[in-house]
Formats: sequence, C-alpha cells, structure tokens
Amino acid sequence: MTRHFFLFLLLLSTAALADDGSRLWLNYDLIKDAKQRESYAPFTKFIAVASDNQTLKIATEELQTGLLGLLGKKIVTVKTATTSGGIILNVNKNAPSSANISNEGYEIYTEKGNIIISSKSETGVLYGAFELLRAIQTGKSLAKLSITSSPKVKIRMLNHWDNANGTVERGYAGSSMWKWNELPHRVDPRYVLYARANASIGINATSINNVNASSRFLTAEYLEKIKAVADVLRPYGIKVFISVNFRSPRTLGGLKTSDPLDPEVRKWWNDKTKEIHQYIPDFGGYLVKANSEGEPGPQDYGRTHADGANMLAEAMRPFSGIVIWRAFVYNADPNGDRFKEGYAQFKPLDGTFDPKVIVQVKNGPIDFMPREPFHPMFGAFPKTTLGMEFQITQEYLGQSTHLTYLAPMFKECLDTDTYAKGQGSTVAKVIDGSLYNAQYSLMAGVANTGSDVNWCGHPFNQSNWYAFGRLAWDHTLSSEQIASEWIRMTLTQAKPTEQKISDMMLKSHPIYVSYTYPLGTSHMMGESHHYGPEPWLAKSARPDWTSVYYHRADSVGLGFDRTGKLSNALQLYSPEVQQKWGNPEQCPLDYLLWFHHVPWSKKLSTGRSLWDELCERYYDGVVQVGNLQKTWESLKADVDPEIFENVKGRLKIQEKEALWWRDACVLYFGEYSKMPIPKPLTPPQRTLNEIKKLVEIYHLR
Repeated sequence: MTRHFFLFLLLLSTAALADDGSRLWLNYDLIKDAKQRESYAPFTKFIAVASDNQTLKIATEELQTGLLGLLGKKIVTVKTATTSGGIILNVNKNAPSSANISNEGYEIYTEKGNIIISSKSETGVLYGAFELLRAIQTGKSLAKLSITSSPKVKIRMLNHWDNANGTVERGYAGSSMWKWNELPHRVDPRYVLYARANASIGINATSINNVNASSRFLTAEYLEKIKAVADVLRPYGIKVFISVNFRSPRTLGGLKTSDPLDPEVRKWWNDKTKEIHQYIPDFGGYLVKANSEGEPGPQDYGRTHADGANMLAEAMRPFSGIVIWRAFVYNADPNGDRFKEGYAQFKPLDGTFDPKVIVQVKNGPIDFMPREPFHPMFGAFPKTTLGMEFQITQEYLGQSTHLTYLAPMFKECLDTDTYAKGQGSTVAKVIDGSLYNAQYSLMAGVANTGSDVNWCGHPFNQSNWYAFGRLAWDHTLSSEQIASEWIRMTLTQAKPTEQKISDMMLKSHPIYVSYTYPLGTSHMMGESHHYGPEPWLAKSARPDWTSVYYHRADSVGLGFDRTGKLSNALQLYSPEVQQKWGNPEQCPLDYLLWFHHVPWSKKLSTGRSLWDELCERYYDGVVQVGNLQKTWESLKADVDPEIFENVKGRLKIQEKEALWWRDACVLYFGEYSKMPIPKPLTPPQRTLNEIKKLVEIYHLR
C-alpha cells in the first residue's frame, strides 16, 4: 500500500465519522463552498515534479491527498509541465544568495498560469507544499501568489519527556507515542502522522526521550530502535536527538568515573558518538540535563557545566550534530532565591562553551509558571549561544482539562525587550541568533503528545503544538493569526464561528492566570503532581519546592521582594528593565508580586487595595470560565459533535477547578490579610480545612 493511498483511506474513514481529532490541523475535508473550490481549479490540474527524491515524493503525495480531500478531485502527476494550470515543485540548489531564502526556506509564486513552489532544498519544497495547502485550507486566493518564507530559528525542536517504560513525565494525553517494545520490527503508522504534522509547521528536530534520561537509550538495542524512528522522520526534514544521562560511562561503560576531564571518559563518549552515527548518519546531537534535581553531572567531579558540555562537543566535532545543555539548575537554599540560580551558575562561564554547544534556557527563571518575567540570562550572555525552552505540555496550565491557548504567553516572552544592545534587543532576537550573530539558534518545546487518539488530550491543546511550530518558524506572527489558521484548518471556516472561538482562545490564558496566579504570584500548585492549589505547602523535600518559599505571605502583605531587601534578583536585568519593574508604583500588575512584597492595604493603580484586587481577579476568573462555557454552548450546531462534547465536558471540569483555586487562595491568604471578601463578592461556601482535604485525596496511595 502506497503512503498516498494510506493517507487517502485515512482521510475517507475519519471524514465519514465524527471528528476524533486524530488528523490534527491536517484536516482536508471537502470545502463546502462550490465557488471557492472552483476558484482553485485553474491552478490544480496537475503536479509537476522531475525528481524521484523521497522528500519530493512525500510533498507530491501530501498535495494529492490534501487536494483530493479539499477539492474532491484527483490530481495527476507529471515529470514536466507542458501546459499551464498546475503546481510545479522546483529544487534549485544553486539559487543565488540574493534570493533571500535559506536552505529550508521557500518561494511560492504564480508564473505562466502555474504555481511554482521553489526552494534550495527538497525539505524547503515540502514546507512550501504545506504552506500552499494551508492557504487553501484557510480560504486564501491562489491568484497572483507571492510568498517568500525562511525560518528565523535554525533548530526548531520538540523535547519529548517520554520514558522507556511507556510513561510520559508531565504527559497528559495518554502514554508515550514511542512503542519501544515493538521497535524496530514494527513501526507504528502514527510516526508518519507525527512527522507530517511537524513538517507542516516547520519543526525539524525531536529529542525522543526524557531529559531525566536512562542510559538504556545509548545501548545497541535501543539505538537500533531509535534508528527505525529516525528513518521515518528523515524524509520529513526531522533530525533525531537523544537525551543522555551524564553517568553513562559508569552505568553503561563500566568505567570508575564519569569525570569529563578523564581521558577514558572522553574516549568513551567519542566511541559512543561514532557508534550512534553508524545507526543514524544525520544524528542531531545530545540533549543534557545535568546537576539538576538529582541528575548527575560534571559538578559531581568538581567540574563546570562548560567542562561537561565541551567534552560532548569534542565527541561531536567530526559530525554535524550539536550539544544542547539545559540551564535549568538550582540549589536547595532556604535563604537563597531560585530566581537567580541559573544565571549565577552560568554567567561566569560565558565565552567558555564550545561553538557546538547551545545552552537551553527556560522562558522564565523559575519553572514554566503560567506567567513569568523573561529569564535574566537572555541578553546577558553575548559570548554563548542561548536557546529557548518553552513548555507546550500544560504542567502548570491546567494540564489536559483547562482551555489555555499559549501563543500569547510565548509571544509575551519573545517580544519583551532585554535592552542588551539598546532598545529593540528582544528575547526573540537573542534566541534567533540575530542579536549576537550566533552560528546556531534553537527554540525547543516540551511536547504535549501522547497515545490519545487526538494526540493532546484536550482538543484545544493541539493549538499549542501548532502555535509553537509556527512561532519557531516565524516569531513575528501574531497570536491572532495563528489562532485563525488553526481554527480554520481544524474546526470551521465559518467566519462568525471562527471569531467566537478565536475570542475564547485569546482570552483563555489571562483567564487561567486570574483564577490561579494573579498579580505575579507563582508556584502554589499541589506537591509532586502539580495539580490544583496548595498555597499552604510549607514542608517538602527541599524548601524551594514549597509554596510559602515563593509567595511570602505574612501579616504585612504578599510577594517576593527582589529589589534588594530579600533578594537582589532584579539587578540581573538591564537598567531599563530594572526601572520598569523596580518601582512598585509603576511595575505592571502582572509582575508586581514577582518583585515586590506589597502591603495588603496598599492601593494599586486599579483603585483597589492589594487584597481587594487579588480577590477581584480570583472571582472574575471563575466568572470568565462561565462565559467560556456559554460561548461554547452557543456553537453546538457549528462544531463537530464529538469535539463539541469533549470540550464541553472539560469546560465543566475547568469551572469546578477554577472555583477550587479561587476558594483555596482567598481563604488561605485571608488568614494573613485579616480582611473580608470585598462586596459584592460572595464569600466561599466551604472552609479552608474542607479544601485542604481535597488536596489530601491526591496524596493517597
């Protein structure tokens, strides 16, 4: 069975039934408007492709499948265009640099009645084919096309936190999609669907296993399995990376040490890297979590992060791959400030990392909180290549039960100005390499995929995978445009319905923050499972895993003073940023309690006291979830019934849990403020002790 025929059968089978979400945004249902279909007919009579290259075959088959579904007609393929009215796939490896596109970029334009998709590479043509299908899916005209697009970030990667036993750390959509017990002899067809989805949004790399890594993935048995996956992903332009355990020379190689300066250890990694390339010639490289949350690393031997990363870079030197070293590190210091830890450990090493090393930094300084200030490392490391790490899986953002569209959160970080080289030195310019002329650039997202039929659990969580890929390709895209594309490709092309759903999506992140972490509060989730509120958490395995460490609530007020009294973390930023956030009278309210300990009775810019504003936001968040429910209910006749019922049920859960967050936090903080719930808001109908018992349920064994 050819890949094209398989996709055709898949298209027919899923279109004939209620939409289970398995097709993601590659939803090639027949365009209902006959006039619109007719407008595409003059440009879709044939597909001309001269080469038998596998990637070009995939591009051709994707166009045939998509056009068959969207237009209801089979498109023939030819080697050479002898007439007008078709789509011509053109690879011009010798295109002049003046063409202003990278090797992965593409041009789409009309010429002599044909649509030309041109690139310097086969992968670029594939990306262009998906762009053309996106144009048709979203109802754009094909007349007088003129599109030129190149990725702004070179390495656009998904980080899978998948384990060898089939579980997924912080996974909320079922078990792992990688079936290690079946590989390499059976390759699940979902791997092809996964590759298609990623290629359609320009993702070109995937790290297939958890950063809390097992040495098992470096054994010959597992390298053979990984090779089978890499063989599927390769023609879609996707390179495979492996997360490695720094102790592997000991646990796997039998050495007495894993000291990065030990000659035997260096030789072991050199030999292992050569072995990997025998299985995967285009191996992307290593991803490393070291000396973080109990993981081994070079500091175990008195060495630095640079010593460890450079050892692996040396092993990678004969090859094209790189080393990605995570900056998520922090010491258990009850008197310290976790906000500063990554900066403190890595700043002295700026300029000492091998050119093949990218230091991967989370978007904020704590840990994927629903709203964080940008990490102070961005803009402060001119001699080190920094990559961005976003979390697509919603660990602290409602997991798979809350509707939370993350493009606005990603954009908030990317568009923030670091002032590192004057005004306009945005975080985006740091990570795309343009600010410091970096050789490499990286944007990574912790994946939200799983074995659920719709891949991501909550149907709307698919939009976050889509948004990440689109922003990694072009971080100048707006949240509104990305939402519109995803809705029209996935749910509906009816304009009024699209606008209502877009409004829901764009409001969803601020709504979530309102009923969980308003005004710059953070890290108050349930211990270990990270589900639901636990602001009273005061004891844990380490102090910076508690809630009280972060909110610092007392009889005076609320918030973590980082202006110098409790911590001087604000000084890690540029003077311009310090000026913006350092004055509590001028600090944006969304970041207020990140940097200031504010008295309960302090009047804010809204005209309310801190306590009243805190309560107002918690209560309003719950009201807004109710409004989301009402809007969704009004769309029942306009949305696929299976998707409608799925989202409807999850919105009910979201409302229940928003109330849980609201009541837990206002009752707990009320014990410190000693102030009543402001009128006309109604006090919670349950006690704090009753709510604490809800949390205990999640700790039962």
